[in-house]
Amino acid sequence: MHVPDGVLPAQVSAVGYAIAAPFIAYALRTINRSASPVEVNRAIPKAALLTATFFVASSIYIPIPPLGSVHLLMNGLLGVMLGYYAIPAILIGLFFQALLLGHGGYLSLGVNLLLIGIPAILAHHLFQLRHRFLRRFNRQSVYAVFGALAGGIGILGSALVFFGVVILTIPADINAVTERTAIYFLMLMHLPLALLEGAFTASFMVFLLRTKPELVEGTGLRSPLPSPPKQAERV
Repeated sequence: MHVPDGVLPAQVSAVGYAIAAPFIAYALRTINRSASPVEVNRAIPKAALLTATFFVASSIYIPIPPLGSVHLLMNGLLGVMLGYYAIPAILIGLFFQALLLGHGGYLSLGVNLLLIGIPAILAHHLFQLRHRFLRRFNRQSVYAVFGALAGGIGILGSALVFFGVVILTIPADINAVTERTAIYFLMLMHLPLALLEGAFTASFMVFLLRTKPELVEGTGLRSPLPSPPKQAERV
């Protein structure tokens, strides 16, 4: 899923950085504007843990001979759990993957942040829609459904952006038909991964709801739904 250095033209990598810079600035401004210092202090350890999760999960390759391999992303989970904190978390994870593992690259860092970070934010906003259904449906079912959708849309969104960028930048000296066929096949191979990440995110949401509801009910930058006021006791 990561775009390695040398695959994209230099102009595309430059555009990636040009778009990623205001994207990061917007995420940080949203965090500073929407979260109190106490919330930021609580979010930092969670963000650090999920950054490590992203680093490890997206470093595990599943080979698909003879075309290459696919790997987990967990960017949907990061979007659900961190909201806009997911952007600096993904940026740090991508940087250390390039530094320590040679996964991705420095020139393509901006493009990789966009193709992984934007679907993470989409997953965050999709998961926030659960509030509209909590009063009408079972809480665990709502969290499971929206967790599955958010987990799936994270990796599918990244796959669509990735393969779109690669297809549009196929060099002229490469057989475009063969290259597109391989890309389409790899795209299909991400559908099982989307189901897997969706199922994992749904299960994780239900698990947290049962054990540590405060970790999931106030995910992102929104506070959990207020509890209904208690009726005054009759004397």
